[in-house]
Amino acid sequence: MRFDLDTKASPEQVLEAMTDFTDRRSRIWKTLDPRVYEVRERGDTWAVAREGSPRSPYWVVVRYDWSDPRVVRWTELETNHGDPGDGFMKIDSNESGGSRLHVEWSTHPLRPRDKVAMFLLHHTMNPVIARMWRRDLDRFAQM
Repeated sequence: MRFDLDTKASPEQVLEAMTDFTDRRSRIWKTLDPRVYEVRERGDTWAVAREGSPRSPYWVVVRYDWSDPRVVRWTELETNHGDPGDGFMKIDSNESGGSRLHVEWSTHPLRPRDKVAMFLLHHTMNPVIARMWRRDLDRFAQM
């Protein structure tokens, strides 16, 4: 999956939204299912959490790293759909005072059913996911 998006959220707000591993995370990110969400470990510039989306059978345990405040990286440690993948979000300022984001991530499904689902997700849903992330980040910028 690969997409770019502009948001009203400043780079600092984007970093805050991406690295908030409190109970507030599921209120920031409407694409996160609070019933699946669980923080397993946390450090100053990293966290490990179990996450999934509402109405999705898939979940991942992800290690996030933001030791570089302009790049949030993630590595899937466990999944219920295949071999772990990874990804990153590069955060830059844009001309309007918000942020320009470049996002990439990969997954490695094993079962035929999961391969089809992940193919559709990663090859047809980029604009939809970008819109959902923009919506959540724009709303966060107004909080």
